[in-house]
Amino acid sequence: MSILDCLVGAADGATLSELAVGTGAPKTSLVGLLAGLTEEGCLLRHDTGRYVLGPRFISLAMRATAGRELITITRPVLVDLASQTGETAVLATLAPDADLATYLDKVESANPIRYAVTVGERRDLYCTAAGKVLLAGFDPARFKAYLKTTLRQRFTATTITSVKDLTAEMARIREDGIARTKAERIEGASGLAAPIHAEGGDTIAALLIAGPSDRIHANSAETETLLQAAAAECTRLAGGGGKKSNKNIGTEQNT
Repeated sequence: MSILDCLVGAADGATLSELAVGTGAPKTSLVGLLAGLTEEGCLLRHDTGRYVLGPRFISLAMRATAGRELITITRPVLVDLASQTGETAVLATLAPDADLATYLDKVESANPIRYAVTVGERRDLYCTAAGKVLLAGFDPARFKAYLKTTLRQRFTATTITSVKDLTAEMARIREDGIARTKAERIEGASGLAAPIHAEGGDTIAALLIAGPSDRIHANSAETETLLQAAAAECTRLAGGGGKKSNKNIGTEQNT
């Protein structure tokens, strides 16, 4: 962090010697740290020997800033949605460093029995409503890579884990504009989620309604209408819209 702090304030970057002075650390300790940060794309080392902030660090910073802005503009929508549905409303987006859904903001239900979450929590994409919305926004190559590299645990009897079923599920979500889960991650808890789009149609976040399965399914039609209207409003507030071309995510049938 001391290295990054030094470089944030150095428009032209810094040499190893300058970083040693700025951080108060010996050069021998910095060499390995600088090499690791450079290898990960957090820093760049010019031919002159000067280090500057790299693309990965800048991307993470921009995404974090965008997340805070999204929280601010969508907060009133979450409040209204939780009030209208009587269930917990959650704003989620992709984690900046992993294929996981991260909860950015929440407005919990006033019901004594409710779905409770912590802001900052992470959830799997394949078995949660918000995660499925984000996963449905992947292009075919990224979706295929996700299936190959992600261990898909069966948390409950209704957890969907096979490639065939998940591929069909993603196609349905893109067609309907909504993801529905039935106790796939936690017994007795279900969710509905809709995408929030950027300009051009890319999915930048998911708006989730979650609660006890019996209440979610009993009121699903009304809740889905309110949810999709709220997600559309979030898209408008975020300056998004347009239609992203739907591409077939694939037809792999392996499990």
